[in-house]
Amino acid sequence: MTVAISIIIPFVSAIFGGYITFYFASKSKKEEAIIKFREEKYSNLLILLKGFVGETANSETKLKFFDEQYKSWIYSSDEVIVAINNLVQLIIDQDGKVPNVEKGREAIGNIVLAMRKDLLKNTSLTDKDFRYTDVRIRN
Repeated sequence: MTVAISIIIPFVSAIFGGYITFYFASKSKKEEAIIKFREEKYSNLLILLKGFVGETANSETKLKFFDEQYKSWIYSSDEVIVAINNLVQLIIDQDGKVPNVEKGREAIGNIVLAMRKDLLKNTSLTDKDFRYTDVRIRN
């Protein structure tokens, strides 16, 4: 009986250990894939935000941003969605008026900050640390 137990226990331990290792490795790879996917999608949103800023502002880029924003409900964290919704509300509130540049910068900075927190978990930056730079092409 003790011989059988001494054979079975290492065998069961090996199977159990293998399963635990497989489980955590699979979970880690899945989390990595999700972060990579979000990073790519957030990059798209970030680039399209230029449709709202300075000389790069244009309706075509805004439309693309809103298409991407609708898709973001599937993968974005709650904080990113709230930050984007705040920008959208600001746009709605300022329709036909001269835009408040400071509020716009703050809204966009909060989106970028929410994305960083979602991807990196910790950041010491604030919404004021993010800045768009207009590139002027002279003929």
